[in-house]
Amino acid sequence: MNLHHWWLAIRPKTLPAAACPVVVGAACAFIDHRFSVLMFAAALSGALLIQISVNLANDYFDFKHNIDTPDRKGPKRMTQSGLIPPETVRNAFILTMLVALGLGIFLIFKGGIVIFYIVAASLLGVLCYSAGPFPIASNGLGEAFVFIFFGPVAVLGTYYLMAECVTWTAITASVPVGFLVTAIIVVNNLRDMKTDARAGKRTLAVILGPWRTKVEFVFLILFSFLIPCLMFASGRWSWTILLPLAVFWKSYPIFDTIFKEDGEILNQALADTAKLALMFSALFAIGIMLG
Repeated sequence: MNLHHWWLAIRPKTLPAAACPVVVGAACAFIDHRFSVLMFAAALSGALLIQISVNLANDYFDFKHNIDTPDRKGPKRMTQSGLIPPETVRNAFILTMLVALGLGIFLIFKGGIVIFYIVAASLLGVLCYSAGPFPIASNGLGEAFVFIFFGPVAVLGTYYLMAECVTWTAITASVPVGFLVTAIIVVNNLRDMKTDARAGKRTLAVILGPWRTKVEFVFLILFSFLIPCLMFASGRWSWTILLPLAVFWKSYPIFDTIFKEDGEILNQALADTAKLALMFSALFAIGIMLG
């Protein structure tokens, strides 16, 4: 067991999913002259801690539920592979949750009852995603969970921390971010569909089948890029809101991979989708601030 194993355990390629909504929510606060560096740093740290907690919990509980097997096509799991003892991964998950809770108390102190509900729901969601008698990730609800918490909840929560209100701009901006982060989990579930089905894990990909899951992925990407176009067409935004279109071409190789390939090669498609989400969110945030 070494630092490299822990680096793999937190799954760094998924961390952009936590950063994207915070960046966009902060951009919405910026145009309303409510941006706070302290709140931005706190929200980003909290989001990253929750994402790491989810990843560690998923590693541990999928092992305990016999979902991870040696023929798994995804990146190596630390618990299943024996590189980190299960109890150690469990303890790291609990510790990360406690640190996130401590930061959450600070955010509650600053943001009040609304932030309390968000923090409580987020920490409960970490537990319910992989653990419990009805794990969200194993019962076809993973995509809906990811969209809600990494789209509207995270974007609006970040904005509310700074502005203490919610605007239609923030609501609209939360949708493409939620779609793109959801697309990451769609690729993950598409890759693991066969091993998940054998283990009795009924992800949405297992329920829909490969073709419909691929169509779902295309829908999420296309509609993410459509929303800046609709914002520009409304007449309320300048051309800068279209900046995310500059990276649309990067979606084509991902489409090509998921429709033609299977198995471990989808790991690269997952990483590329995370990068696409981060680049889109950065350009979208700039477009919002300038537009």
